[in-house]
Amino acid sequence: MDFIIAWLILAFAVWLTAMLLPGIELKGIVDAIIVAAVFGALNWLLGWLLFAILGVVTLGIGFLLAFITRWVVNALLLIATGKVTNRIKIKSVGSAFLGALIMSGLGTLGQWVFSISAT
Repeated sequence: MDFIIAWLILAFAVWLTAMLLPGIELKGIVDAIIVAAVFGALNWLLGWLLFAILGVVTLGIGFLLAFITRWVVNALLLIATGKVTNRIKIKSVGSAFLGALIMSGLGTLGQWVFSISAT
C-alpha cells in the first residue's frame, strides 16, 4: 500500500510541476501516472548509480552535500524520462532542474502529510 501511495504522490508532484512550469509539458493526469512510473523505475535502476558516481567524481563532496547531489540526479532522471517516454516533454536543462526541485519539495511534503495521517 505504501508503494501505491508513494507512486500517487509522485504522479501528483509531476502533474503539478507541469502545471506550474511552462518548460515542462504534460497532457493530463494519466500521463502523470505513467511518467511517475517511468521516473520511479529509472530512479530505482539508475538513481543510486548516478548518486554514487557523482559522489566519487566530486571527491566525496557530493556525499557531504547529498541534497544537491540528489537534486542533480533527479534532474538527470527527469531528462532521461523525457527521452524514454513521449508522455512528458522537457524543454531545457533549466526546466529539468527547476522541475526536479519542485517535484522533490512536493514529494517530501506529500510523504510528510501521509506519514502524519497514518499515525
